[in-house]
Amino acid sequence: MTVQRARSEGRRGGMSVEEVRSLPAAVSVVTAARALGIGSDKAYELIKDGAFPAQTIPLGQTQKVSTASLWKALGITLDV
Repeated sequence: MTVQRARSEGRRGGMSVEEVRSLPAAVSVVTAARALGIGSDKAYELIKDGAFPAQTIPLGQTQKVSTASLWKALGITLDV
């Protein structure tokens, strides 16, 4: 299931816009998945398939997700 399909089926992110805006520069895949309203297994599957909607940063055997790219995927802008 893609992120767009999950959204169209009425699933919503587990985080508010304010929570997502307050995240650090990079977050875990689990946190990014929660913000996107998908499970972590699905997030890792999308990463493996090259279809994750945000930029991932490989760090050894772990992955981080760029928060700025997560904001972009969610259509969140930073009010300056």
